[in-house]
Amino acid sequence: MELLRFTTAGSVDDGKSTLIGRLLYDSKSIFQDQYEALELSSLRRGESGVNLALLTDGLRAEREQGITIDVAYRYFSTPRRKFIVADTPGHIQYVRNMVTGASTANVALILVDARQGIVEQTRRHAIIASLLRIPHLVLCVNKMDLAGYSEAVFQDIRQEFESFAAKLDIHDLYFIPVSALHGDNIVDRSENTPWYQGPTLLYYLENVHIASDHNLIDARFPVQTVLRPNTDQYHDYRGYAGRVAGGVFKPGDEVMLLPSGFTTRIERIDTFDGPVQEAFPPMSVTILLEGDHDLGRGDMIVRPNNQPSVTQDLEVTLCWFDARKPLQTGGKYILRHTTREVKTMVKEIRYKLDVNTLHRNLEDRNIAMNDIGRVSLRTTQPLFVDEYRQNRITGSLILIDEQTNNTVAAGMIL
Repeated sequence: MELLRFTTAGSVDDGKSTLIGRLLYDSKSIFQDQYEALELSSLRRGESGVNLALLTDGLRAEREQGITIDVAYRYFSTPRRKFIVADTPGHIQYVRNMVTGASTANVALILVDARQGIVEQTRRHAIIASLLRIPHLVLCVNKMDLAGYSEAVFQDIRQEFESFAAKLDIHDLYFIPVSALHGDNIVDRSENTPWYQGPTLLYYLENVHIASDHNLIDARFPVQTVLRPNTDQYHDYRGYAGRVAGGVFKPGDEVMLLPSGFTTRIERIDTFDGPVQEAFPPMSVTILLEGDHDLGRGDMIVRPNNQPSVTQDLEVTLCWFDARKPLQTGGKYILRHTTREVKTMVKEIRYKLDVNTLHRNLEDRNIAMNDIGRVSLRTTQPLFVDEYRQNRITGSLILIDEQTNNTVAAGMIL
């Protein structure tokens, strides 16, 4: 079955956790004992009904405050697809959590309170979804029950967001009026919105086309580890294990090994279930090559006539996570890219991006927590990179503080 990853985003109290809870409940993806536990928790909190948001808000602090703090991942399936959903926080201080949850998503659900309309966090999350190049974006206009299921309210929000999204790099945008509390247009079509003729949320998630979301042209295989069982059954076995980051690999294909530049051919491709005749994203496989080669973690297998850029100088868009100190010119960090880890230095902070106007502020170059800016980096060793718009895996990186080992930034290579 095909796997779809999606994430929720939006401002505080827009109903993200409730929507996910409703989606899981109405699609019969929770067990009876889970529902009974929700009933008991809701009763203890003095709530009249069952609070479906508690399905994802599992931390004690989240339940006490009624907010989402960390990313909660939930897994469910229907006869058509398997799903991994990342329920992310809406508060501005947790934008870094939203970036984490959205980094691997096929679809982003951005929620808007029908009474509040488009707010700053809506625009901020839409910009982040655009920067992360999430292929599909759905604006869920929630709490339609509190807006009288008004078509005019829905259309006004839709027109305002379409005008804003025209400035972003969003190719597939959809709008659905919902009520997460009552289940309108979540799994079943609502009789309260006869003016809406589009699909329900679950129908959209089951049918949105995601097969072309991966890059199947540029063959990229970052080596994660070398497998040498050295047993009687696997005598002289040398396999290079990892996850396919792009393209299609087949036995007999001619490949180039980076950084050495040597060429060879694929002898066999193994998986946990046995050999396969082709490997493509996001499969995890072991590639066996003809001949003996010096290849290790951080190296990459590519096509001789289709190679990534090999460079030590990077232009990146950074989202800064660290609350303790801002990004600094000359700052030194550990850079992690695919399976490769090198040291890097910030050469220049070029500008900060205003998330409300998309204006490039060349004067204010103070990149603090949750700020987004364009930065020039210099690494101590060459990296094998693609533009992020070309490949989300080989075009992304994170920065790690050398002293604390905390992840301080996520970056998209330009």
